[in-house]
Amino acid sequence: MTTPEPVSRVKIIGHRGASYDAPENTLASIRLAWEQHADAVEFDVWQSRDGEIVLLHDATTKRTGGVDRLVTDQTLEELRRLDVGSWKSAAFAGERIATLAEVLATVPTGKRALIEVKCGPEAVPELVRVLAASGLAPEQTVVISFHATVIAAVKRTRPDVPAYWVVNLVGEKRTAEELIAIAGQIKADGLDLSATPEVLDRAFGSKVLAAGLLLCVWTVDTVELAHAMIAAGVECLTTNRPGWLREQLGTVIRR
Repeated sequence: MTTPEPVSRVKIIGHRGASYDAPENTLASIRLAWEQHADAVEFDVWQSRDGEIVLLHDATTKRTGGVDRLVTDQTLEELRRLDVGSWKSAAFAGERIATLAEVLATVPTGKRALIEVKCGPEAVPELVRVLAASGLAPEQTVVISFHATVIAAVKRTRPDVPAYWVVNLVGEKRTAEELIAIAGQIKADGLDLSATPEVLDRAFGSKVLAAGLLLCVWTVDTVELAHAMIAAGVECLTTNRPGWLREQLGTVIRR
């Protein structure tokens, strides 16, 4: 069953870049996502010991960098010594941890970056400084986080910067009404939810949209799940395979 109109308007977001094909959260992955015509990229950030905002998903550098130390305990110089590409493929050997500033410099006109803050609100002052220095329009730099305190801090500091609250619906018994209420309290502009069709159906999605919140989901790597989320009213699909998913869905490539 196809749904041409809703599919044509959905945005495709590269999860940690084009992380199916390249090492997640690296410049190689981000650039590949743009080559695959992603509408936006999503990536994770922490603050280093010396205050730099850097890309990495895990709290430690063990999985992708081979060193079992907290990101927050390492300086940028120490983090830069790590090879975060070889774990994926020898073709990416020597890939280094990127800074937020470096990644924002790759964002094309009309595209967006979804910046997931993994640490707490202590990173917000430096985060907003980097956003301002990037030269990108506020709507191009979306801050997302599981931490409601981060979203609230961003909206207090930069109310013009979009911010989405991230929530995992798996195993949770949270209603749409509850999420909408909390989003209102922290001034969130949207919800970024796990793609959980058992919870996130048309009724759930309609309530979120009626509340004036943008609705994104993660992580969508099958056509079946994509169609289920589109039917629920989702506006953005975050996927490890942006080029592949766009091709499968037959969406219009936005240049």
